[in-house]
Amino acid sequence: MTHEGDDAARATAEAVARRSYGRLIAFLAARTGDVAGAEDALSEAFTAALLHWPREGTPVSPEAWLVAVARRKLIDTARRHRSGEAVVPQLQFLNEELAAAQSAAQLSDDRLPLMFACAHPAIDTAIRAPLILQVVLGFDAATIASAFLAAPATMGQRLVRAKARIRQAGIPFRIPEPPEFPTRLGAVLDAIYAVFAEGWSDPAGTETMRRNLAEDGIWLGRLVASLLPGEPETMGLLALMLHAEARRSARRNAAGDYIPLGEQDPALWDAAMMAEAESLLLRASTKGAIGRYQLEAAVQSAHAVRRRSGRTDWAAVVDLYDALWALTESPVVALNRAIAIAEALGPVAGLAALQSLAEDARLSDYQPYWAARAQLFARTGEVAAAEQAYQQAIGLERDPAVRRFLQRRQAALRGGR
Repeated sequence: MTHEGDDAARATAEAVARRSYGRLIAFLAARTGDVAGAEDALSEAFTAALLHWPREGTPVSPEAWLVAVARRKLIDTARRHRSGEAVVPQLQFLNEELAAAQSAAQLSDDRLPLMFACAHPAIDTAIRAPLILQVVLGFDAATIASAFLAAPATMGQRLVRAKARIRQAGIPFRIPEPPEFPTRLGAVLDAIYAVFAEGWSDPAGTETMRRNLAEDGIWLGRLVASLLPGEPETMGLLALMLHAEARRSARRNAAGDYIPLGEQDPALWDAAMMAEAESLLLRASTKGAIGRYQLEAAVQSAHAVRRRSGRTDWAAVVDLYDALWALTESPVVALNRAIAIAEALGPVAGLAALQSLAEDARLSDYQPYWAARAQLFARTGEVAAAEQAYQQAIGLERDPAVRRFLQRRQAALRGGR
């Protein structure tokens, strides 16, 4: 070991936390079945590092050093709270894994099994994405609560309960068997996409934080794609997120005003990011298993064509939404299909498709539904109906920039009377 000062030791610890936090938590939790215990032990190990490394020097393998210390903390905790045969599994864990702690390169990467545990059917759907953010990326409860528009105390309690559920229910840290894989992988991908979507939506106007959250979603997507390189849906999800993120700089003008997709300048879209998305989609298409995320990415690909040709292939978009509807029967898919029909065949056809959703209670508080109604009614000259739909959409919208956009559209409608 080489002697370093406090600042150097802290910088090393911070770099290890950024690089390896999720991997270390996964390694410890997969062997104890206790996510919260692994977090506490690793936190104590980092504290110990800040005390020892300035005096003794940074170890050759900081990750291995941290795992060894965390393991001792876990064993001490087990001995304090258990006796007799109950402590044997922890003692076996210490002995069996001792050699692995000698080199960070030998620490197995259990992040994917950890994500499957966080997205297990026994875990509430709404907490899966926040749980993955905390245990894989190390976000604190307050940051997650802000991102998901929840009270910090409430989010903290829900995360604690979810981790306790993993321990108490004995949820396994493993990649599912083939019969379970389609639904279980879907839960992991849904949770990752929820992370990205929170970063993409920016409802509170906190653009920097939201951008970071979207980047974290893409990072998780890359991680899963690298750990499951042959899975077409992992490629589809990553392609979907990249296509969306490629348009970020075009979503707002210099004044911060919202610009809808159809009015964005394609020259501002990130060509390299879109090219990567297209490459992923092409690879996924060779696997012979079409899924939701591949289809959603293909929709974004059809929009991306406008960067080269100057027009969107709306007929292709309708076909893709037809396939998505057959697969999911999602009302949001049906809504987007109606919007695409309006672009391909005219607003009357779009309204007819939209009318079939009028009784679906799931869309009653969904802002894009009312905004679509308003736009199509405006295009068919039904001003009163359009104005009422705009009012509903404005009341539901949380993003100030989008709200101003809808208000301008409504004002323009009134001015056309």
